[in-house]
Amino acid sequence: MSRFEIGTDDFLLDGRPHRVLSGSLHYFRIHPGHWRDRIVAARDLGLNTIELYIAWNEHAPTRGEWITDGALDLAAFIDLIHEEGMHAIVRPGPYICAEWDNGGLPAWLFTDPEVGVRRFEPRYMAAVEEYLERVYEIVRPRQIHNGGPVVLVQIENEYGAYGSDKDYLRRLVEVTRAAGIEVPLTTIDQPTHQMLQDGSLPELHKTGSFGSRSVERLATLRQHQPTGPLMCAEFWNGWFDHWGAHHHTTSAEASARDLDELLATGASVNLYMVHGGTNFGMTSGANDKGVYQPTVTSYDYDAPVDEAGRPTEKYLAFQRVFAKYNGRSAEETQAALKRTIAAMGDPASRMAPTTSVVATASRPLWSSFDFDGASETERPRTFDELGHYRGFLATRATLTGGDGQAVLTVGEVRDRVYVFLDGAPVGVMARDHHDVSVVLPRATGELLLLVEDQGRVNYGERIGEHKGVQGDIRIDDIVVTGWRTAPLDLDALFGDDSVLDEGSAIAGPVAGPAVVTYDFDIADAQNLFLDTSRWGKGVAALNGFPLGRYWRRGPQTTLFVPGPAVRAGRNRLIVLEQESMADSTLRFAADLQLGHTDF
Repeated sequence: MSRFEIGTDDFLLDGRPHRVLSGSLHYFRIHPGHWRDRIVAARDLGLNTIELYIAWNEHAPTRGEWITDGALDLAAFIDLIHEEGMHAIVRPGPYICAEWDNGGLPAWLFTDPEVGVRRFEPRYMAAVEEYLERVYEIVRPRQIHNGGPVVLVQIENEYGAYGSDKDYLRRLVEVTRAAGIEVPLTTIDQPTHQMLQDGSLPELHKTGSFGSRSVERLATLRQHQPTGPLMCAEFWNGWFDHWGAHHHTTSAEASARDLDELLATGASVNLYMVHGGTNFGMTSGANDKGVYQPTVTSYDYDAPVDEAGRPTEKYLAFQRVFAKYNGRSAEETQAALKRTIAAMGDPASRMAPTTSVVATASRPLWSSFDFDGASETERPRTFDELGHYRGFLATRATLTGGDGQAVLTVGEVRDRVYVFLDGAPVGVMARDHHDVSVVLPRATGELLLLVEDQGRVNYGERIGEHKGVQGDIRIDDIVVTGWRTAPLDLDALFGDDSVLDEGSAIAGPVAGPAVVTYDFDIADAQNLFLDTSRWGKGVAALNGFPLGRYWRRGPQTTLFVPGPAVRAGRNRLIVLEQESMADSTLRFAADLQLGHTDF
């Protein structure tokens, strides 16, 4: 069997110098029907390795649960990498950031307010060790010396940007080695002296994360890594987007120039990302550095392979750069180039079918909540108290004040609250606007709050925070009590396959919150682009597959619909519209519409 080691100056594959040319693919952001296609695209780009994060909260949405089938079949994904003749780098965290909900840490971990976060604390470590042991059961037999593709395993993730607990890092190493992981272990940090010092251990191989000024940053890394191969383990060739901001892009020419500069030093590289994919469902994370900024559904990342899996101009530019360094024959390089040009093709041939369909049915969202089954509490329960860690909940109470105007106030909004009085909309309190109050027309009647989790913070000190309305709810100075709080079961809502009354078809505007259903036929199962430009804010699913969130705020105005989720024949799209649709017609666009850019 092969061996992969760290030498004095190089990575060594079976004793010979080897350069790692890698690209990031997140299996949990790609429909499994597209896994092989994306791996092959990375290989044709000129890469020899796939890097992958593991999202703990996806595999273990509740304590004790461990899901490894379907879209979370980690073993199958790594085996596909091997089948396509590539190596793999595994980054299990436990924290991954990745603009992913809670940075990949499960929300249930923090229901105990005393639990630690990314440090050597007994309750946190017990859960982490249980998780890592399960991960390594999958990874261990797939290491390169066991005949598999795995050549490197990373410890934690950019830890120097968060903490400096060396006992924590040492325990992660002990657990990893005890589980039978024998390949070299790495860490990654931005190349500053403080982060490189705090984020690693002497026995771990340090790598850097950056997107430009490679010579300077590798020099800093070399000061902390006197021997062994230099590696940029996250070469940032694009960026992610927030709702309400612009779509980030970088010049293909400039990015290729930066990549060439990096590879000319002799360093190894991992592109972050080679293909970004999609934050399907309610999986996107958020940042909060004084202002809460939730991440959009598209994780296109302006990567060489776009959200729909197609090569871009950046792909072509990178392919030419990698051809100078990957040691492939001229024939192999030319064949890959021809496949790329053919895949890019005539722009007209890349367009998806467009169509428009009126809604089959619409109903108020409130019927999806079981208030009668909810116990009465002094204050509204939070998402975390309910063990309901994503999506929506609703809470209601009866007000018995006067008929004059009153002010409703809360302690903190996490993350968006729609306020209704006797069924009529009153206002919205939004975390990103720092809202904590709204004016009620009167202080009597049924007060109903629809609360949305817009994504848990994935970076910084607010990791692990709870979701929902925080603190007391007051009408003027009086605390409101007697609440019934119910979660929304999105899986059940999106899995509805009941026969609908054909006579209930609607067209035109829709007032939310509402559940809008569309039944339509399509000739061939293929990628589609759902046009949300005339809708308000909500989340959609096709044939039970969760496509993700949309919002008129943009920048994106399409949702990517992966072909394997589409049926040849009858399909059902279910949309939860939180606000209002100016036009409820279902439309598919010809291509991705990811929004305006900054140049």
